[in-house]
Amino acid sequence: MTTVTFQVLDGVDRGRVFRNLPPPITIGREEGNGLRLNDERVSRFHAKVQQDNGDIILTDLESTNGTRVNGNVVQIRRLRPGDRIHLGRSLLLFGSNEEIAARMATIGGMPSVSQTAGAEALDQLPATIEAQAGESLEGDLNFDLNLKHEVTVAEGNFLVGDKELPVLPQKLTPAQAARIAEILDFLHRGLTYATENIHANEEGTQVALSFMDWQRILAVQMLLGRYARAVAEPDALAE
Repeated sequence: MTTVTFQVLDGVDRGRVFRNLPPPITIGREEGNGLRLNDERVSRFHAKVQQDNGDIILTDLESTNGTRVNGNVVQIRRLRPGDRIHLGRSLLLFGSNEEIAARMATIGGMPSVSQTAGAEALDQLPATIEAQAGESLEGDLNFDLNLKHEVTVAEGNFLVGDKELPVLPQKLTPAQAARIAEILDFLHRGLTYATENIHANEEGTQVALSFMDWQRILAVQMLLGRYARAVAEPDALAE
């Protein structure tokens, strides 16, 4: 049976270790949580940890103060040994010392996508989402993403002005939702880092990027293209 371990690094419960918890469990300050924290900034039922298809999935339960994994605000996230989870004033480390050491030994010599930002690194990743047939509005990509129009939500779909954006996939498993959120978060952070040093002229009518930041944006564009192709053609990762 799969179990999970959380070590409390900071907060009122600092030093406590919650070992061998069988998912699914909830984390919160109320009695009845599998992992109970004595932290007034943690919601009564703050987050849920479950297993799905071999992955351990953390889901924020619409908590008051949110949940962060490795410094990033998340709604749902696949956890790996060594991940740091912030809830309220508490900081948790996911995994036992043995699990974290095993992960370090596994990935110690592997280049990261953020370091290479190239197709070689993406080729090492498995196809995590199989292409599925779905309905699509005719011409749903033929729109001008004009920021003068407000982004709204209608019947679960995003719209820019009166133009509907491509719909999100529905009825994903927790593992699939976590993996998609992980990819989008990775690419979003890449754009954030690339654009944080933009310089504008005095009139604010033009902006300039350094060559390095421009290359970061191009790398995100390339990765988006690779991911899109891998969704439709999983075997493309081997090319």
